[in-house]
Amino acid sequence: MTEEVDIVVVGSCMTDLVSQAPRLPRAGETIHGHKFFIGFGGKGANQCVQAARLGAKTAMVCKVGNDFFGNSYIQNFKDNGVSTAFVEQTSEAATGAASIIVNAAGENAIVIVAGANMLLGAEELQRAQRALGGAKVLVCQLEVSPDVSLQALRTARQNHVKTIFNPAPAIPDLHADFYRASDIFCCNESEAELLTGEGVASVEEAGRVGRELLRRGCASVVITLGPQGCVVLQNTHPEPKHVPTSQVTARDTTILNLNNP
Repeated sequence: MTEEVDIVVVGSCMTDLVSQAPRLPRAGETIHGHKFFIGFGGKGANQCVQAARLGAKTAMVCKVGNDFFGNSYIQNFKDNGVSTAFVEQTSEAATGAASIIVNAAGENAIVIVAGANMLLGAEELQRAQRALGGAKVLVCQLEVSPDVSLQALRTARQNHVKTIFNPAPAIPDLHADFYRASDIFCCNESEAELLTGEGVASVEEAGRVGRELLRRGCASVVITLGPQGCVVLQNTHPEPKHVPTSQVTARDTTILNLNNP
């Protein structure tokens, strides 16, 4: 890969098998749904595709299976203008998949099988070294091995690449270097609570927790609060800033996050 990119994303690809039904089934129960579709998901891939659609030159560093879903995913990246130079396929595991059931109220039940995502490792990062050190921005999450995400963040920081880290899905024993390696540390209220042990139910509580995350070494913190918007803090301006949002009626947050055409 010779062309420079704006954003490199190290993260996950998930094929989402979505069924819509009037309600969620009880244990052992079979019910009739009214709609089914297969979508392209995964926190990392969603962010990469959305950045590409906004006009950024993007590249994805990930691993998919050597199977139908993996081939389809690679084509989806190409269709969306995402560089696939660092998208690798393996025969050792299937492409990551999620079985999702969504009810009429927009609530869902999800089973994920990470599959090939968990085989992304140091060798793949080494082959993507030039991109990791030459991009303008690196984005990471926690749907691949935490060690891989941390290694990518460290490499980017060493090369003065701006880093954005979403600690999702959050883990309580997050390595301390994740905070220090994050120019922008972006989490939602439940993730912030798991990481700090402090409740985040209001804008004021988000500000207090944000200060704690700054103390751990983040350059800036964004805590998203759903309908309450978000709270932003920077180590140069530690006073919390509340950014409100417009009220909307949510249909289904899982479906709306898929990177489908």
